Amino acid sequence: MDDGTVTTVSSNGTYSFTKPNRESITLLAGLGVDGDVHAGVTVKHRSRVAQDPTQPNLRQVHLIHAELFDEVAEAGFAVAPGDLGENVTTRGVDLLALPTGTRLHLGAEAVVEITGLRNPCAQIDGFRHGLLKQVVGRDADGALVRKAGIMGIVLTGGEVRPGDPIRVGLPAEPHRPLERV
Repeated sequence: MDDGTVTTVSSNGTYSFTKPNRESITLLAGLGVDGDVHAGVTVKHRSRVAQDPTQPNLRQVHLIHAELFDEVAEAGFAVAPGDLGENVTTRGVDLLALPTGTRLHLGAEAVVEITGLRNPCAQIDGFRHGLLKQVVGRDADGALVRKAGIMGIVLTGGEVRPGDPIRVGLPAEPHRPLERV
C-alpha cells in the first residue's frame, strides 16, 4: 500500500539555502543524495562541522511535506519545493508524526530511515522575513514544535523521481517521538 507521493526532488552541489528541483535524484546508501553538498558519512552542515566534523551524518536527506507550503501560503508566504533546502518534497504522509526509526520506501528501491527533526534556523528568515515563526511554533502545552521537515539516512540507494510512491514502514514499538538532529 502506498502512503503518499514524492512531489519534487531537489539537490545542490554547492552550499546554498535553496536547492534546484531535478528530474530525479539518486540516493546512495550510507551517504545521502548523489552530488548534494550534504552527502557524506560524517556531518556536512556547516554548524555541525564547526562543532565536531567527525560526528556521523544523521542529516543525509532532508524531507518536507508539501502541506507545509500550503499552510504558510495561507499566512502569506510563497514557498516552493526546494526553497527550504529539502531534497524530497512529499504529499500525503504526516512526516512530523512519524517515530524515530521509521523507514520510508521511496519509489522502487530507495529506503530512508528517519533520524529526527530538522531544526529551523535564522536562515529561514533571511529567505522570507517572518517565515521562521511559521515553521516553529508551540503546542497547547507550550512545547516547541518544529515543522520544517525531517532528516534521515539512506539505508538502500536508488533513484527517486516526482510521482514515486512512498511506503511507510514503522519501527517496532515502543515508538520514540522525533527529536531535533
